[in-house]
Amino acid sequence: MTNEQGKAELAGLLDEFQVQMHAIAEINRKRTELIASGTGGYKRVTVTVNANGVVIDTKFSEEILDLEPHEIAKAVTEAAQAAAAEMARKNEELMAPLRDSRARIPKLSDLIVGLPDVEDMVPEPLPISTAPPGAPERLSDTNEGADQRFTDVEYIDLNQRSNIAAPEW
Repeated sequence: MTNEQGKAELAGLLDEFQVQMHAIAEINRKRTELIASGTGGYKRVTVTVNANGVVIDTKFSEEILDLEPHEIAKAVTEAAQAAAAEMARKNEELMAPLRDSRARIPKLSDLIVGLPDVEDMVPEPLPISTAPPGAPERLSDTNEGADQRFTDVEYIDLNQRSNIAAPEW
């Protein structure tokens, strides 16, 4: 590759970077306006969440009095989970164009041979339960000891004794 080609390629990458930074700013602005609602208890409860999934409003219909307290609690949980799922869908939809444009940009490993891509080093998040506290799902040992490990890194054995033996250290 000639020096001029390299300069042109770098200039193109910098232009694309600026376009993406503007897109990220616009996505952040749009996220501030996002809300999502979900219902539960046969539409007796409606919960609304913001873009971060934080409950910002809860409404009960007049038929809420037909339910027992434990049924109301279950309906509120159901509505909040439905609202959070809807918000996750909206956030995914909002981020899709940015992900598509990032896919067109060369990865670090394409530019520098042997350099790992950041995306390849981040482990997949562990599934998070929506079961209430004390539920059998939470008491099972399916997630106990689940260890998120990065790949292509060295780990330090914390049980290994130090070579430093002097007490003044």
